Amino acid sequence: MSAFFAGSCAHAQKEIPKAEGHDHCPLGYINTLGTKCVSPIYYEVEPTYGQACASGWMNIGAGYCKRKTILGIFLHR
Repeated sequence: MSAFFAGSCAHAQKEIPKAEGHDHCPLGYINTLGTKCVSPIYYEVEPTYGQACASGWMNIGAGYCKRKTILGIFLHR
């Protein structure tokens, strides 16, 4: 597990702030043309802080990782 996920408090989110240094939104989120990104679906996401995604997570771009799921069921390890 990478350091930035240790003690993580990730939770499903429909609205997230744009990651620092990014002017676009990650996969699955819609750009509000402001400082936020929104989604009609709750995704469990964490900012990458420039690091690789931890095991069980996938990079969705724009500075974020999303917990991998199978048919909407979160895979917890």
